[in-house]
Amino acid sequence: MKKIAVIMGSDSDLPIARKALDTLAAYEVPFEVHVYSAHRTPAEAAAFAASARENGFGAIIAIAGMAAHLAGALAAGTTLPVIGIPAKSSNLEGLDALLSTVQMPSGIPVATVAIDGGVNAALLAIEMLAVNDEVLAGKLDAARAAARAKVLEKDAAVAAEFTL
Repeated sequence: MKKIAVIMGSDSDLPIARKALDTLAAYEVPFEVHVYSAHRTPAEAAAFAASARENGFGAIIAIAGMAAHLAGALAAGTTLPVIGIPAKSSNLEGLDALLSTVQMPSGIPVATVAIDGGVNAALLAIEMLAVNDEVLAGKLDAARAAARAKVLEKDAAVAAEFTL
């Protein structure tokens, strides 16, 4: 199975990364996590992206706030799927990072999830791997079925409480 890379622009992004890493671990998807900044360690970030495919990765998750150039910088160096997680900052509540992440030029795509969306970024990466992995696809199907059952159980409880 391919690995997923989780790259943070700063260790302050670790709470968001933990959500992604916990989700990947729950699905038993191998991963690596690193701190590389698009601005402070551009050579290391570029080298990681350039060698990611040959090093066994299937997708890259990039977490960055404020100017949020990390996802785009990584995507520029690889043809692997890159998923950007815009991180909330104190100034603009993550809107700056969201806009930076979604405004990629044609030819260098970055998938973007919600601000601080670590779980969904991991699930999107897992879905990408599951295209060619029936066991992983089955785990995703089972999780969706369990979520559906939980909502329907809550629906029945609420309906029972408020039905005349």
